[in-house]
Parts: sequence; C-alpha cells; structure tokens
Amino acid sequence: MADAEHRLSLEPEKQTLLNHHTEKHFTAGEIVRDIIIGVSDGLTVPFALAAGLSGANATSAIVLTAGIAEVAAGAISMGLGGYLAAKSEADHYKRELKREQEEIIAVPDTEAAEVAEILAQYGIEAHEYAPVVNALRRKPQAWLDFMMKFELGLEKPDPRRALHSAMTIAIAYVLGGIVPLVPYIFIPRAAEAVVFSVVVTLVALLFFGYAKGYFTGNKPFKSALETVLIGAIASAAAFGMAKAFHP
Repeated sequence: MADAEHRLSLEPEKQTLLNHHTEKHFTAGEIVRDIIIGVSDGLTVPFALAAGLSGANATSAIVLTAGIAEVAAGAISMGLGGYLAAKSEADHYKRELKREQEEIIAVPDTEAAEVAEILAQYGIEAHEYAPVVNALRRKPQAWLDFMMKFELGLEKPDPRRALHSAMTIAIAYVLGGIVPLVPYIFIPRAAEAVVFSVVVTLVALLFFGYAKGYFTGNKPFKSALETVLIGAIASAAAFGMAKAFHP
C-alpha cells in the first residue's frame, strides 16, 4: 500500500520509467527458507533413523513404521517451531512499532535528529537532508515507517506469515522424509533396502543442495556437495552407532 502511494506521488516521467523497468530480484526468500529448513531436515533425520535401525538388524516393516512415525512427529514439531518463530517476529514488530510511535509523539525533536543522523550516514549533507526531515515530520505515518525500517531494520511482517511458515515447513518435511523410506516399502529385507535408501537419498540431497544453492545465490555445485556430505555423515554415524551397540 505504501509503495503504491509512493508511486502515485512520483512525477509522470519517473512513473513511466518505473513502469517500463522490471526488477529481476528474487523476492520469495522467506518461502525458500522454510522449504530449505523442511526438506533439509526431512531428508536427513528419517534417513539417519532408517540407516540406524537397519544397522540394528531391524526389519523393513519396523524401519518403515518408525520412519513414518518420525516423519509425522517431525513435521508437527518443525511446523510448530516455524509458527512460533514467525509469531514471535510479528509480536516483536508490534512492540517496537508501539514504542516508536510513542517516541515520535513524546520526543519529536529527538526522533527528527535520529532521522538526520541516519541520512547523514549515507553521505547526505545537512542542507540536503533538512527538507526530508521536515517532510517526514509532516507525515507521521511515513515518519514511523521510515524509523521502523531504517533505524530498527524491521520490515512489517505478513499477518499470515506464521501459518504459512508452519504449513510450508511441515509439508516440506513430509516430502523430504518420504524419500529415504520408499525403498523399505518394496524391499522386505532392511539390509538390502538401506542400500537403495542411501542411493536414492543421496541423489535427492544432491539435487536439493544444487537447487538450494541456485535459489539462495550461493555456488550450486558447492551447496550440492555440502548437502550430500552432511546427509552421508549423519546416516553413517547412525548406522555405525547401531552396529556398535547391536552387532
């Protein structure tokens, strides 16, 4: 809404330039972060559990039952964690918004000086930022938005963010968790199923790591190798511990 009002106040020629310019920045960071959290843990934790149970000579039926239980519990736990994190972020924003609003009313000169200080940090001279400070003082809501963003570094969270985060993480966890368990559905002997589980999961981790690196702006191949390495270490550790205590 604020961006729309800002664009409406621009000069016609500048508005025309903006209308013909398309930004190609990636703006779905929060969704991607939730998917990464869900899929990463979903692939790794059930994978390690299945490998550990296989190392303890459990049957495929037991591995599958325990794996499904873990995926269900993990999805609920991870989803709830995502919900609480997003809710805490929204509550923090509301508290800071109220505090900043009270300060603008109680000590406007101090807040105006803070605006000047912020602008000065960008190399703007006093005679250049003075009109900006005065303009913001005439528009309390814009002033408040400016202080929240540039003084506190806080962006207004989406009110639906908590629920969306919970659902995204939970679904991503389930989708990731199913992958290492699929071989146990078709192969009765866990000792054989674990081999296929390792291959399938490492391939999935490879593709997931590459996609993660691509969307987050990191080196895709490096991200893919790191993701595979983490999954391999986790499963090998679980398998080794199980073999050590249950030869």
